Amino acid sequence: MIQIDFSESDQTALNEGRYRHAHPRVRQRMEVLWLKSQGMAHGDIERLAQVSSTTVTRYLKRYQQGGIAALEQLDFHRPTRRLEPFHEPLKKHFEKHPPTRISQAIADIQRLTGLELKREAVRLFLHDLGLSVRKVGMIPAKADPAAQETFKKELEPRLEEAKAGKRAVFFVDAAHFVLAPFLGFLWCFTRLFIRAPAGRQRYNVLGALNAVTHELVTVTNDSYINSQSVCQLLRQIKALALNVPVTLVMDNARYQRCSLVQTFAQTLGIELLFLPAYSPNLNLNLIERLWKFVKKECLYSRYHENFTAFAQAIDACLSQTHTTHKKALDSLLTLNFQTVSASKSPSFQRPT
Repeated sequence: MIQIDFSESDQTALNEGRYRHAHPRVRQRMEVLWLKSQGMAHGDIERLAQVSSTTVTRYLKRYQQGGIAALEQLDFHRPTRRLEPFHEPLKKHFEKHPPTRISQAIADIQRLTGLELKREAVRLFLHDLGLSVRKVGMIPAKADPAAQETFKKELEPRLEEAKAGKRAVFFVDAAHFVLAPFLGFLWCFTRLFIRAPAGRQRYNVLGALNAVTHELVTVTNDSYINSQSVCQLLRQIKALALNVPVTLVMDNARYQRCSLVQTFAQTLGIELLFLPAYSPNLNLNLIERLWKFVKKECLYSRYHENFTAFAQAIDACLSQTHTTHKKALDSLLTLNFQTVSASKSPSFQRPT
């Protein structure tokens, strides 16, 4: 059996490293060495660290030869080194032609370099290039980057005033929650199923979200959101008696931009700032993130027996934005806005 004398400082470093080191393989090595430093038999080390006797011996010899620095050294065999001369050309290729599957990347690499690599080697190479699997997003084809940048320049000084307490900025939008199954993802042993409620009733929520305090003002019904609903929302906001100028960021729905709403807002002294066309899904409207949160929190993978229970679940979630959900929403509802020009929106295509 290999005998090693461990210094006190090394024992401390091993104990910390087996939990805190960034790489899992190094954490495993330090776990083995720390167990050894505690006088544990090799058989027990193998059982607790879940490694073979050969691995235990290899780790001990590595430590004998180079100490903790040797344990931290990562010298895995990486079969992607043959691709190093092609690093930049392949990076440019995959920027224009992102593969949908590893098999497509294997075929592209073989066609461009003449090298045939195994699946795992290509996967490692793609990670080395900085690629990872990401869901494709969507932007409206008619979105105008210049108009969105102009809107951001109008909005930003108002947000700065709001942060200083000199203005109140609300993001306004309507959500239409349909009584139907919201299928989400769960950690489960087998695929689970939820019952689908009968009917297609809608619970409509017109909301105004304070950009700084995240206070939420709502108007709800089970019929339609119209200009009268918007006027009701304006009255509720005016009733808050904020004693500072009020700006509402709104989209271009007809019932929000109609003359009735604009005239009534002017009467109340409320400024209306309309989003540029084709931009609601580009995170310029903060409240869109709140609707997604509500669906995830109380609708996905849940069964509501009837419309009343469905509406009550939504109302309960919205009423807890300042209590139960405050920490999560403060992290989610940051004033970081994505526009078309700032997004990755290449017109990529698979080569034919």
